[in-house]
Amino acid sequence: MPLPKFEDAKSLSDQELADQIVAVKRQLFELRMQKGTRQLEKPHQFKHTKHQLSQLLTLERERQLKQAES
Repeated sequence: MPLPKFEDAKSLSDQELADQIVAVKRQLFELRMQKGTRQLEKPHQFKHTKHQLSQLLTLERERQLKQAES
């Protein structure tokens, strides 16, 4: 499974972006719970999920700065 693309996140609206951030944070929490209960089968999912979360948060911050600028 390849890492998520930044261009895919750029096409989201502000509300979709916020919803996606919440969903990815929930997914990261579920991965931590699976790891704690030793049910995690794909440890590489941590890397992909954290990468996707950082992309989404970066895009959200860019949009906030752009709005404050104008």
